[in-house]
Amino acid sequence: MFAKMHHVCLSILVLACLLPVALSTGSSVEWCYHLPSCNDTTWPVIATRFCNGSRQSPINLKSSLKSMTSSQQKFTFTGFNDKAGISKIKNTGKSVKVEFKAGKLKVSGGGLSTAYNSLQFHLHWGNSSSPGSEHTVDGKRYPMELHIVNAKSIYNGNLAKILQDSEGLAVLGFFIEVDSGTTDQPASWRTLTYHLASITEKDQSADITGISMNDLISGVDTSSYHRYLGSLTTPNCNEAVVWTVFKNPIKVSKNLIDLFSTTVRVGNRSSPLMTNVYRSVQPLNGR
Repeated sequence: MFAKMHHVCLSILVLACLLPVALSTGSSVEWCYHLPSCNDTTWPVIATRFCNGSRQSPINLKSSLKSMTSSQQKFTFTGFNDKAGISKIKNTGKSVKVEFKAGKLKVSGGGLSTAYNSLQFHLHWGNSSSPGSEHTVDGKRYPMELHIVNAKSIYNGNLAKILQDSEGLAVLGFFIEVDSGTTDQPASWRTLTYHLASITEKDQSADITGISMNDLISGVDTSSYHRYLGSLTTPNCNEAVVWTVFKNPIKVSKNLIDLFSTTVRVGNRSSPLMTNVYRSVQPLNGR
């Protein structure tokens, strides 16, 4: 029994490393956000298998569409209150990623077909004067977007099986909106952004303690959300994601939001600052 549990936890750890740089699959495809030779306009060419597919993400969402709000579709977030569930924050060179300890956090309910293991979350942003969420609502782009990446528990971290399943990954998307008139709020985000100064260069990481996932998404009504089938938002753009994008945004002070685009860099200390790290909206193709 112990050996089996150890194998499952190890598989989850490996999967967490392979999955999203931002939602990446550990592919060898050279892609980026900041250079014309490899930015998102080139992805359908440099990663042709999926990036030019028919159910790509992100998309523009319509506020007029009915929310998923029935009692049978409420989420169960296991371990989201655990302040020991978050382990590290890392500069991936394309985003800031926060890793969870293996097996600590899980997601079920919410209209999902089965339970999912939570692996990590990462963020997408623009710059201090331009918004950078991936999804838009009625054409509006929010300042930032947070993605919690979850993999079907039944696959025990088997990446091949997860990516072959049209709902192998469940990603929870949270818009981040400016909390006008505040500074350094909320406290959980002040703690999170405090660590950015330790990961200014690519591949730098730091231990992170004292906050839970629930602290970071506090105030969000998780019973109201958009749902659609889509893809990873970076190469290889695998169409293996059931998306949940919550209607209610997280409120964060502008000075904390701006720290992402003014602190972390895409490479070493002489490389450009990490700005506009989001993919453009993709066609609905009948969805």
